[in-house]
Amino acid sequence: MTKECPFCKLPFDRIIASNEFGLVIRDGFPISPGHTLIIPKRHVGSFFEITQEERDALFQLLNKAKETIDTEFQADGFNIGINDGPSAGQTVPHLHMHLIPRYKNDQADPRGGVRWIIPEKAKYWD
Repeated sequence: MTKECPFCKLPFDRIIASNEFGLVIRDGFPISPGHTLIIPKRHVGSFFEITQEERDALFQLLNKAKETIDTEFQADGFNIGINDGPSAGQTVPHLHMHLIPRYKNDQADPRGGVRWIIPEKAKYWD
């Protein structure tokens, strides 16, 4: 844990679910209603540095968060993403998974999903 890490010093009232190894919060800058983060309690930067036990616990929380979003927001689909390292767009150096609810017509053409991180390679179906 570091003093500079915003995920290591989260206020208790932001946490909507947790288990022994992780916690769930709503994203502070959501890109859709219900945008949620799943975060390990241990300060670790990369998905590839967590233990299998931590990974299993985080995926349990991912499932729980999805169920909550289904109830509260009735999403039509989801994008699940991890920005792992600065070159991948990670701005907080504490691993976190994004669970981003998607809704019918939130984009004119949602095909390609996460492939749009490199727009010139996203549209492969033409």
